[in-house]
Amino acid sequence: MPYVTIKITKEGATKEQKAELIEGVTNLLVSVLGKNPATTVVTIDEVDMDNWGIGGQQVSELRKKPKP
Repeated sequence: MPYVTIKITKEGATKEQKAELIEGVTNLLVSVLGKNPATTVVTIDEVDMDNWGIGGQQVSELRKKPKP
């Protein structure tokens, strides 16, 4: 039974987008590894941007900076 966790920043992913992620990951495990979709578990964890850091900085602060 595959168990997949997707972690994304909490930036307003819609219910529809989450459903597409769950279906897509399930289908990928079926097509690549031959897993049973009925026993494939996919969870999505949404992490507050203040609780996610990249390069020593909070994502909430990184998002405020203009992109080059």
